This record gives sequence, structure tokens and C-alpha cells, in this order.
Amino acid sequence: MGIVKIDDTLHEELRKASAVMVRSINAQAEYWIKIGMLAEANPHRSYTDIISEQLKRADVNMGKLIDG
Repeated sequence: MGIVKIDDTLHEELRKASAVMVRSINAQAEYWIKIGMLAEANPHRSYTDIISEQLKRADVNMGKLIDG
């Protein structure tokens, strides 16, 4: 584990986003980093496609959550 130095403005946006997404600031930063890496590795795929693929890989069945 290491320390990442980021701009104060970005840190403030992380803080606000983490409150909305109910994540710690570190978890929000990790999420953005992971999604950013996946987006760079797959520039032809949309954010929705990337998230859907990650949910499938984690064996998350959204239908069960929605249908009850």
C-alpha cells in the first residue's frame, strides 16, 4: 500500500462523491482508478458495458435484486 498525492480540488470531489456513493474516500478513489484503467484498456466500451462486465465477472444477478 502506498500514498498517492492528488490535487486538493480532486480530493474535494472525491470526498463529495464518496458521500453520495456511500464509500470511504479511499474506496471512491480506488473505484475511479479501477474504472479508469478498464476504460483505457477498453476504449471502445462504454461505462455501462464496463460495469455490466464487472458485475457478470463477480456473478452478481441484478434481476434477483430488482425482482425481489
